[in-house]
Amino acid sequence: EAGELEGHALGNLVIAGLAAATGDFIGALEEARRLVGGVGRVVPATAVPVILKADAEEGEIEGQVQIARARRISAVSLVPPDPPPPAEALDALARADQVIIGPGSLFTSLLAVIAVPALRQAIAATPGRRVYVANLGEQHPEGAGFNVASHVDALAAHGLDVDAVVWDPSALALGQLEGGIEVVEAAVAGPDGWSHDPAKLAATLQDLVG
Repeated sequence: EAGELEGHALGNLVIAGLAAATGDFIGALEEARRLVGGVGRVVPATAVPVILKADAEEGEIEGQVQIARARRISAVSLVPPDPPPPAEALDALARADQVIIGPGSLFTSLLAVIAVPALRQAIAATPGRRVYVANLGEQHPEGAGFNVASHVDALAAHGLDVDAVVWDPSALALGQLEGGIEVVEAAVAGPDGWSHDPAKLAATLQDLVG
C-alpha cells in the first residue's frame, strides 16, 4: 500500500512537471501517454485543483494519503464541491458503449471521480452500460471488511448505480447485491492473485459489449 501511494505521488509529480512545461494539464496527460506508449486517451475528472475530503471514524479528514489510511469511511466529497470537468470527458461519456468503473481504491480513486457532480450526472445519463470491475481483495484500512456488495452499495450511496459487476469468484466475497444487477463471473485474476490479468479482463469486457 505504501508503494502504491508512492507510485501515485511520483506519477503526480511527473504530470505536474509536464503541465508546468506545457501550460496545459490535459496536454500534459497526452504527452505522458505518448512518452510511455499508452493506447487510448486519459482525460482528468477535473482540470482545476481540488482537495478530497472524507467523513471517517477519525472525523473529517482531507487529502488522498490521509484518507487512504482512514477507517470506517462513510462519505467522500471535494473542495470546491462542484469543479468543472473537461468537455472531453462529458463528450466521451455521452458517446460511450460501456463505462467501466474500477478496479481501484474505492474512496480515494473511484468515489473521488464520482464526487464531481457533472461527471456523476453524465455517467447516469450515458447510453452505455455501467460495469463495475470488482477488486480482488480488501484494501486496508480504508476498505477493511468490504465485500463486492459493499463496494456497489458505496457507489450507490454516492449517486452511481451500476448495471453489471465483473467478479472473480476466487477473490473477494460477493455478498448480497440488490436491484437486479447482473453478476458476470470471470477468472480475471493475474498469477499473483492481487492484480487483474489485462488480457482476460479485456476479453470479458469485450464480450459484454457484444
